[in-house]
Formats: sequence, structure tokens, C-alpha cells
Amino acid sequence: MTPDLWLSDKQIDAIDILNSHNGISELLFGGAKNGGKSFLGATWELGDALVYPGTFYFIARRELVDLKKFTTPTIFEWFKVNNIDFSKRCVFNERDSIFHFRNGSKLFLLACNHLPSDPLYERFGSMQMTRGWIEEGGEIAFPAYENLKLSIGRWKNDVYNLPAKLLITCNPKKNWLYTTFYKPWKDGTLPADKAFIQSLVTDNYFRQSGAIKVLDSIRDPITRQRLRYGEWEYAEDPSALIDYDAIAALFTNDHVLATGQKYMAVDVARFGTDKSIIRIWHGLRCIYRDEMTKSSVVEVATRIKVLAADFNVPRPHIIIDEDGVGGGVLDLLSGAKGFIANSSPIYPKETEKYDNLKTQCAYRLADMVNNFKLHEATEDTTVIEKLTEELEQVKDKNVDNPKRSLIPKDKMKQVLGRSPDDLDTYIMRMYFELKWIETGDTVQVTSYANMVRQSSGKGNMIR
Repeated sequence: MTPDLWLSDKQIDAIDILNSHNGISELLFGGAKNGGKSFLGATWELGDALVYPGTFYFIARRELVDLKKFTTPTIFEWFKVNNIDFSKRCVFNERDSIFHFRNGSKLFLLACNHLPSDPLYERFGSMQMTRGWIEEGGEIAFPAYENLKLSIGRWKNDVYNLPAKLLITCNPKKNWLYTTFYKPWKDGTLPADKAFIQSLVTDNYFRQSGAIKVLDSIRDPITRQRLRYGEWEYAEDPSALIDYDAIAALFTNDHVLATGQKYMAVDVARFGTDKSIIRIWHGLRCIYRDEMTKSSVVEVATRIKVLAADFNVPRPHIIIDEDGVGGGVLDLLSGAKGFIANSSPIYPKETEKYDNLKTQCAYRLADMVNNFKLHEATEDTTVIEKLTEELEQVKDKNVDNPKRSLIPKDKMKQVLGRSPDDLDTYIMRMYFELKWIETGDTVQVTSYANMVRQSSGKGNMIR
């Protein structure tokens, strides 16, 4: 429907992929600001909707308000530049967020925000769509992407011989886009049913005249790398303690075997929307994860007892967040350990090195993840996504201060939109990795070398 006059070479290449029977079902396009992402999506879906009567399409983004503010103007602009009278071809029902075409085709605007009532995004699984477009793919969760792609190829594709296709437009983001598309593309291992086209501002002939100047003026170097130059391997946040590739490897570190002692860490829900998370490790391999929603202190304590018995975890190897509600759970589990985030670091000599115990454990966690010493044995994409996002928030509050600190939990919540409960269980697990000896009713802390020398006849080493 649209003459090549209005498309760049990269956009034409994308249209060719999206309209061909080539075995490619998913195309990631973009990787920088002003690369022509939105106009490509509008060209493809609007052109199809006009040509093939009665077909259904979607544009999905995390927030519906952002689609209406920033994507729908491109839709109206597309009609204008192609000299097509919108009112004669289409009606936009703003209340239902649906474009109704006069020929029976429909274009649905979908919000992909997380809903507590639908944590797995199953609301998309029952849709019947011809084709679909995810806008700003870096904003949405992996389960949303998985369910959205299941909806395409289910409405009149056979009638018009249209292959099921999913377009994803984005800016560089080190999340599932990086691991699913960019890194395999860079390594030459991208599956045959996926494709990636990187389009920069310089590839877009129809950019605004001042677009490059605006991007060049971005002061933050990381943001400039991402949005101006389309750099996926952008420099890490200097305050971040854990490398992204090491986080991704946490779920594939099969060399970390289930050996040695077993441990349990429990983060108890503080508020109605929080969840109590229970993790069990065999050595440094997490072998089980459980979550409880809106559970009482007694229910959480009972669940811990059942799991401890099932997995043979001794009470001294159970650690529970003692702050707030967790203290009540701890009272019901004699022999379990309490974790107080703001208490002093374990080693007396490290009191001046770390703000508190949680900071000390977080730094130990960062060291172990960065050195591929831990393994989360799960294939649950929701858990992988959540834990990845939370580990990315392990950052030093003040990199210029020699005393190590951790950004506060409230700030993590603001970034994540939820409490970092999975992260907290990992931080607490590190309590047992910090070398200590229990001597009677007191805890004597020493260096590892002293611990080995003093351990004989002075209690049992917890590890």
C-alpha cells in the first residue's frame, strides 16, 4: 500500500521478511532511537488490514496510555502521507482501544502491564489474531511475549495465505531481547525462525532534521550508547555489582552440582501484595522455589516445616527475614536463624567495610554470581525474568565512598514496581557462605584460616 518513497532500505528489508513465506515467524527491528520503528509497524499492519478484509491485528506495549500518546499519532500520520482518508476507511473506538476498518478488519491496542490476577499473562493466550506487533519490546516481560506470539496465525491466515508473523520493535535492552535475539544474532546462532535488523537514526532518511543533534546531546553515556548508536553491549552502570552475562548464566550453570549441605531461605510477605518466597539449595544449586500469597504467620511456618522435612533441611540451616512479620514466623521455628538486614556485618573487622549485614551478603552474592558459582535450576520463565531483573538492581549506593553500601529496598521497588523478594532469598543464602563458627550460645567470627585452626573441639561448622 505504501510506495518505497516513504520507506528506508532497512524498512523495505523488514517488509520483505514480514510478507514472505521464508520460515521466519519473528522479526526484531530497531536497536536505536529514531530508526523508523513505529512507521514500519504502522506500514505493515495498516497495509495488511486494508488489503485483507476481516483480518485481525494487535499493537502491544506495556502501558496502554503510551500506545495512545506515542503510537496512534504515527497511525494517523501514515494515512496522511499515503493520501488515504482515515474517516472513509477506519473508525477508532477510543474506549475499547480498537481501530475498526470499513472492510471488517480490526487493529487492537493491548496493554502488557503486569496484573496480580494474571501473573503469567494468560489473558493473551485465547486471542485469535492474524498478525501482531510488540512496540518497545524491552518494556514487557518475557511471558507476555510468549503468550502474544501464541495468538498470531489464528485468524484468516489460511484464507489469504498469510504466514503468521510477529514484529517486535525496540531499543537495546539487556533482558530477554538480548538473550533471545541479539546475542544469538551476534554469535551466528539465531534460530532460522527469527531475524534481527538493526536500524539506527542514520538509516532513517525521513527523520526530523534535528534528530541526530538531539541524540548527540544526551549527557548520560550509557543512554547515549543505547539510543544514539544502538549499542547492545553498552557499558554497565558503574554502580551495578553483577555483570548481566553472569546473571544470564545463573540459569545455565549446570556445572554447579547438588552436593553437600542443604539450606533454606525465607522472605516473609510484609504487605498484602507481597509474596512469601521460600528457596531451598543443595549446596550452591537452588533446587526448589515456593511462593505463598496472603498467608498467615502460622501458614508460612507450617509450610517451612513441611518443606524442611521433605528436603531434609536441618533447622540451623534455615534462615528467615526477621524484620517485621518474619519475626513471628521465626518464633514458631525453634533453631532457625533470623536475618536482620541492618545488623552489623558478621566479621568484626568488616564493620567499617560494609554498612550492614545485608550489604555484606549482597557483595558476597555479587562475587559468587560473577564467578559462576551459583545455579538456579528452573525453566520457569516468570521466575527467570523476575530474578534477573532483581539481580540487576544490586548496586552500590555510593560508589565514591570506600564503605560499601547497597541502594535501599524502597528504591528497588520503585524501579521494579514490586518488592525484590526473590533477590532477598539469595542475599540471605549468602549468610551461610560467610565463614563462621557456632560456639555454644555465642557466635565467634574469624577469618577462614583461623576458623580451620579453631574448629577442632569448638562446635560444628555450618556449611
